[in-house]
Amino acid sequence: MSSFQPPVLGFAAYSGTGKTTLLTRLLPVLNSLGLKIGVIKFSHHDVQIDQPGKDSYRLRAAGATPVMLVSPYRRAVICEFASPQPLVLEEQLAAFPAAGLDLILVEGFRDTAYAKIELHRPSLGKPLLYPHDPHIIAVACDQPITVPAGLRRLDLNDTDGIAQFIAGEFLGILQ
Repeated sequence: MSSFQPPVLGFAAYSGTGKTTLLTRLLPVLNSLGLKIGVIKFSHHDVQIDQPGKDSYRLRAAGATPVMLVSPYRRAVICEFASPQPLVLEEQLAAFPAAGLDLILVEGFRDTAYAKIELHRPSLGKPLLYPHDPHIIAVACDQPITVPAGLRRLDLNDTDGIAQFIAGEFLGILQ
């Protein structure tokens, strides 16, 4: 088994800034460049993958963990934690099926030390994150703002421009 870990790039922002919306627009553009992308999304909620009455739910409720649900189209692994616990990105990356991926995008894990693009909307009245996070490599904003030298400013509404930044400057694959 290979220990290759693709590069990891996060999107950090306050709730309501549009992280998921941007990712859903960005993924097809990155795929069109020939990149195979995986995503890890942090959730503060008690997510339920399976539903009451379904076999996988019944097996999990009976005490099986993990439970793997497999079809000809996809696979899901459901693992129960003994109790709610802090999530550590490195542990999630170790469990992530990264084989064949060119890049792993992460939505959340804002306080973890890894390369991130900050999304910022001044209209939300939230402070910028980059002054307190040296791992932010770019700020994507929906209004013109000034950022320090060495930090890229991206247009939050320019999906192609953000994809070019990721492919060209972060991954170094575009000229």
